[in-house]
Amino acid sequence: MFDFLSDYDDPSLLGAFWVTVQLTVFSAIGSLIWGTLLAAMRVSPVPLMRGFGTAYVNIVRNIPLTVIIVFTSLGLADIFGVTMGAPDDFKLKYFRLAVLGLVAYTAAFVCEAIRSGINTVPVGQAEAARAIGLSFSQVLRLVVLPQAFRSVIGPLANVLIALTKNTTVAATIGVAEAALLMKEMIENEAQTLLIGAVFAFGFVVLTLPTGLFLGWLSKRLAVKR
Repeated sequence: MFDFLSDYDDPSLLGAFWVTVQLTVFSAIGSLIWGTLLAAMRVSPVPLMRGFGTAYVNIVRNIPLTVIIVFTSLGLADIFGVTMGAPDDFKLKYFRLAVLGLVAYTAAFVCEAIRSGINTVPVGQAEAARAIGLSFSQVLRLVVLPQAFRSVIGPLANVLIALTKNTTVAATIGVAEAALLMKEMIENEAQTLLIGAVFAFGFVVLTLPTGLFLGWLSKRLAVKR
């Protein structure tokens, strides 16, 4: 996984934004998976799982993302020797560590968005599904989550946009995404306003179409009650 990533040494503007896109895509996929599992834990009838999900969300949401990203670098890599399958490739290793940190952080917000969607599903539907013999996991997978996802496309879009902007924190551990290139360009060129405007426009290009598309999709797939 990630073996095709080969733009870490590309100093161009497009190369930096391509790394930002990759950070966003991989982190979004991981956050959606982990966040959905956390949401399932939070509504689980098993107290231990419910307690873990609640504790995870409450703790992680109150830790700054920068602290989490730095921990994945200094804590996991430098202290515990975690290489993420790339012991000899410094740039690839820290890219993967940045994805790990972004997933750990963003999943807490995905979880709460999905849980709010679960709460919109009428209790009677879940009770009816249990009455015909479906297990909790089957009720969640076949009845509740499909409706929950349709009702929270808008909130998930906001989480995705926030994730795109949060990828700039990866620059703190040397991942060559857009924010790191902007910092280097500002240090080398005396054109702070122009460089800042260019990168700001780049992030608008990344986030605005995503928000508009997911907003349209949210209205298109809204659950009619």
